[in-house]
Amino acid sequence: MYEFPSLDEIEVALSEIIDDIPKAFFDELNGGIVLLDNFKMHPESKPGKPLYIMGEYVIDRLGRQIKIYYGSFKKVHYGLTLEKLRTLLKKTLIHEFVHHLEGRAGLKGLEVEDANYLKQYLEN
Repeated sequence: MYEFPSLDEIEVALSEIIDDIPKAFFDELNGGIVLLDNFKMHPESKPGKPLYIMGEYVIDRLGRQIKIYYGSFKKVHYGLTLEKLRTLLKKTLIHEFVHHLEGRAGLKGLEVEDANYLKQYLEN
């Protein structure tokens, strides 16, 4: 019987992914990367067609941080192997790093792309 990888297994996989990311990417990411047990719904998620947040880049009074939501991965990607989840974790983490790097450079390309994705989701 299938069991979704544990939080600890995902944490190890995420740590291995993080080890391969250039150290310069972490400049000014003073809150680091955190793996949270819960899931997070997008505030504009539609009934019957849930939109989960896998990860997010946060800037607040405490600084800059990347959050990865284990619970969201579990809800959306239940049934996948750890290796396939590792690929999706890496894709999510890189996505959030692009937000971080673009933000530091004053760019908004990925923000625009995300807004277009949300617009398509809301229209369908």
